[in-house]
Formats: sequence, structure tokens, C-alpha cells
Amino acid sequence: MSDGGFDSVLVLSFGGPEKMDDVMPFLRNVLRGRDVPEERLREVAHHYEQFGGASPINAQNRALVTALEAGLAAWGPNLPIYWGNRNWHPMLADTVRQMANDGRKRALAFVTSAYSSYSGCRQYREDVERARAEVGSDAPEILKLRPFHDHPGFIDANADAVRKALAEVAEERRAKARLVFTAHSIPVSMAAGCDYEAQLRETSRLVAEAVAVGGWDLAYQSRSGPPTQPWLEPDVRDHLTALQAGGVETVVLSPIGFVSDHMEVVYDLDTEARQHAREIGLHVVRAATAGTHPAFVSMIRELILERTAGGKRRALGRSGPRADTCADVCCPRPVARTPARPL
Repeated sequence: MSDGGFDSVLVLSFGGPEKMDDVMPFLRNVLRGRDVPEERLREVAHHYEQFGGASPINAQNRALVTALEAGLAAWGPNLPIYWGNRNWHPMLADTVRQMANDGRKRALAFVTSAYSSYSGCRQYREDVERARAEVGSDAPEILKLRPFHDHPGFIDANADAVRKALAEVAEERRAKARLVFTAHSIPVSMAAGCDYEAQLRETSRLVAEAVAVGGWDLAYQSRSGPPTQPWLEPDVRDHLTALQAGGVETVVLSPIGFVSDHMEVVYDLDTEARQHAREIGLHVVRAATAGTHPAFVSMIRELILERTAGGKRRALGRSGPRADTCADVCCPRPVARTPARPL
């Protein structure tokens, strides 16, 4: 099987702390250079305290790398996999340095973000170039795989998770359960420069169609920043309140904006949103994320094959698969950025 001139794969993610001593250094990495009050750092650190200081994201990335290694070993292309993070160990620059030391010259990067936005796409490409510059002339060329919000593998993995969540709802209540997809909110100013909202709605529509659910909504979670700055709405807790007031008794939450059950999911949904639902008398079941679902892992292999062997480019969305190379004007850096809540 041809490798298209590529000799390795890089799994690139956000990163997260794994013990309490990591939390504040991690948060300072995330927010470096931004005017965020110390009390805000302490507030977010408290979220991690409830989980022993460990975000699930690193463990889930290890599991994803293991699953992908098995898939590539069995079905090809037989490329070694490296893993690096934007904000915590293994840090991206350290990983790129290891790749250089191993003699890697040209790699494909799978970023654990399905959608197009500054923070979910362009910033990762900037991170790669910054890391390569730090390593120097021996650093491998690293090319990012395309966004995959409407790839059949991503849709299948999420649809399967929604079906399993619906199966947890009592049969007599299932037909009236409301499906609510959630994603990380971003500033409206950032959303205006990218396809983030449109892609989220497309993914939600495709998953809802796959599970034959007619009634669904898209809500947002995890916003931060000053109240005066508009972010994408509705907030998931506000939306749950509105649904309950309208007579809805059961909601299935599907965190479609995330690929794994990391801190944004286990705290903002499983802790805050679930507690809010209990307080207003609403029954909530949360669907899993794609994680290491076989369809999702197979999707990553397909994306690699697109670039290494001219594999078929699959997409279910109306606009077709995204281009491999982003345009210079795509997902621009916001003029005045307010950081999203760290994962």
C-alpha cells in the first residue's frame, strides 16, 4: 500500500492535567498572555478538584492512539503514530522533536476537533508551525487532515451513541424524548468568520436522521468571558429550562461538538446540567461521544488513506467533503479573543 510520501501520523489534541499538581500550571498554559483574573483560574481549578485533578482527555487520547495503531497495523497504511498536545504533556514541541530524532520527514496530523473554527482548526495549524520552528530545520513537515464533521464514520459513531441513550429511556417515554445536541460555545465574533455553526447544525441533522428522530435542538455549553460579550446561544441549562416549561419530560443530551468525554463533558454536562435538570424535574440521559467507537477509528484511517493512497473522500453533508488545505481567509484569528473555558 502506498504511503504517499508520508512516514508517520501525529494525533494532536488539547491536553489536560492528570493530577492536582498539574492543574494550575496547565491552566496557566492555556491562558498564557491573556488577562484572566487569578480568581477565575481558581474557579476552574475547583472543577478539576472534584475529579482528583485529572481530566479524562489524556487517557482517552491514549486509548484512541492504541485503537488507531491496531487498525493501521491490521489494515494499513503501516505508519507509526505520535501524540502531542497543545497545553499539557506530551507537549507538541516535545513530540515534534522526538519525530525529528526518529528521522520522520513528513507526517499527517489528526486533530481531535471535527469542526472549522479558529480555536478548533487554524490555531492547531499555528501550533504545529510554532513547534516546528522551535525544533528547527530537522522538524518534519506536518500536514493537517481535513475537518470531518459530516464523515459517515463520525455520524455513525454518534448515531450509535444516541440509540444507546434512547434505549435507556423507559419505552413509554421514549417517543416524546427530546434530542438536544450540545457544543462548546464560542464568541459570536469568532463564529462569524467560520462555518462552525453551520457544520454543527449539519452534523446534528445527519445524526437525528440516522436515528429517525424528528425533534431535535442545538444548544451550547461551557461559555466564558464577560457577560457583555455575545457568545453562541442558547446555553444548555437555559434550554433545558425552556423545554421543561414547554412540557418536555425527558431529554437525551448528545455532546456532538466533542470527540471524547473530557472535562467539558463530564463537568458541564454530567455535573452542572444534570444537577440543573434534577432541580427542575427533568429526566436527562447523556449519550456518549465518538471516543474509540470502531466507526470513528475507521474514519481516521480513511482520512489518512485519502492523503496516502488517494482513497475515496466520503461526506454526508450537502456541501461535500472539505478541502485538504484551508484557504488563507478561513477561520481567522479573532481581533479580540476571550478564551474558552479550559478543558
